Amino acid sequence: MAICVDGNVVCFGGGCFSQTPTGIAFSGEAVADSFIDCTPVPTAMGTVSGYTSGGSGPPVGNLDTIDKFPFASDGTATDVGELSAVKSILSGQSSSTSGYTSGGYSPPASPRVLNTIDKFPFASDGNASDIGDLTVGRYATAGQSSDASGYTSGDGYPTPIADTIDKFPFASDGNATDVGELTQGRYRVTGQSSVVSGYTSGGSFQPGNAMYDTIDKFPFASDGNATNVGELTGARNVASGQSSTVSGYTSGGQSPSAVDTIDKFPFASDGNATDVAELTSQTSHSAGQSSTASGYASGGAYPNKDTLNKFPFASDLDATDVGELTVARQGATGQQSQI
Repeated sequence: MAICVDGNVVCFGGGCFSQTPTGIAFSGEAVADSFIDCTPVPTAMGTVSGYTSGGSGPPVGNLDTIDKFPFASDGTATDVGELSAVKSILSGQSSSTSGYTSGGYSPPASPRVLNTIDKFPFASDGNASDIGDLTVGRYATAGQSSDASGYTSGDGYPTPIADTIDKFPFASDGNATDVGELTQGRYRVTGQSSVVSGYTSGGSFQPGNAMYDTIDKFPFASDGNATNVGELTGARNVASGQSSTVSGYTSGGQSPSAVDTIDKFPFASDGNATDVAELTSQTSHSAGQSSTASGYASGGAYPNKDTLNKFPFASDLDATDVGELTVARQGATGQQSQI
């Protein structure tokens, strides 16, 4: 292709750029044979790797293990780091550069119920560090992620069960603040994230461990309370959560025994979930991860599992077993990276 430069005019191919008093003018025709989607990928979806952190599983008890598995190819996870303490039934969040865990349960340590916010890097394998605190120690919560903040919703401790929505910043290390409330106090909940909203689905309430089918939604743009926007196909708790660009998923869980159901609900409009597929087995207490193309449910109970389940977002199909964690576990949490 010939390029011609004449003063303030540059011509190549079938077009010319020229300097004007207000900017640059273009004359000619530009034809493209392909287009690049420049829309940023939400932090609730990853492009490179999924992570499964913490959890518990006999005979080893609570774990501090951070497992990592690839999205590009199906395969077994590797142990790439450790949390700041052994912990289970915690929640997970993801920024564009780091994975986070918040809260959790860590017997026989004192305190057993943690308020810790852990952070570990995506760019290099390594251990997590304690970079802040939730407003109170809690466990069995749900995690959500906006582009700017991590959220921890629900609360299994103290009694009575709380409805708190905590928020902490990704740009700087620091403590969380209480920014809103769920429609009901509950724990053993599941989290999903759209570009603009966080979702908290299912869960339980003591006494009696009553289960809920509630889908709550709260805004990322402004701090505020959640609203009830729909229902799962059945009341359940301790499920895993996944998020595509258009839908939230709640997979597995207890109702009251373990189920293999994959529920899907829309982000664009408020509404109930539909049963769209099944996991490879009836599983509760698994961790959820999301790539741009697929949802993952890792580990779980009962009995404790090392399974990596994967199901597609583009079509409603059952999950397949695509790999294994480094150790069978339940009560872990998930993150996903874009680097």
